[in-house]
Amino acid sequence: MSDKPIKIAVLVSGGGTNLQALIDAEKRGDLGNGKISLVIASKAGVYALERAEKNDIEAKVLARKDYESIADYSNALADEMLSAGIDLVVLAGFLTIIDETVYKAFPNRILNVHPALIPSFCGKGFYGLRVHEAALEKGVKVSGATVHIVTPECDAGPIVLQKAVEVKQGDTPETLQKRIMEEAEWKILPEAVRLFCDGKIAVENNRVIIKGE
Repeated sequence: MSDKPIKIAVLVSGGGTNLQALIDAEKRGDLGNGKISLVIASKAGVYALERAEKNDIEAKVLARKDYESIADYSNALADEMLSAGIDLVVLAGFLTIIDETVYKAFPNRILNVHPALIPSFCGKGFYGLRVHEAALEKGVKVSGATVHIVTPECDAGPIVLQKAVEVKQGDTPETLQKRIMEEAEWKILPEAVRLFCDGKIAVENNRVIIKGE
């Protein structure tokens, strides 16, 4: 394996808690050969940009409102990452719609973390607290998080890792969201990134095979 670092771009739209989990993992040496090289925010002023600045990571704002269409925005986003030599893209609370331009530029090289056990509570409209509201309405006893490879169909790409989290009586969407972040998202997202950066992930027949683990 080459000693050349795997350059990671993290795409954000808000506070950047998952970005922070990745930054902390890199500092511990837990991203393997991975290096967070670029943070792109879909709007200005979000706290994730401050997290990047504090850790000397290049950060840029590509605001959706500055582009006429999803296609224009997607082209600009893909061009930005390609010109930066990015190897892996991580969606960390990135809520802006992108099209197949980005997927084609980075085939099987985009990871997303979703705050539920896919295929439950996923797909169009399931993001943020809505995921946890739906889980509680259904009365599930476990929920959790999933890291998957991103494909054009929402939340339908090959699953890399999952981790279950207990749903407790009296949970609110907010308490469940916090527990899933702390017990699942912040653990399996850095682990999935490490697996990718160490060359351990292969995709066969829309399934992820983890090699040598």
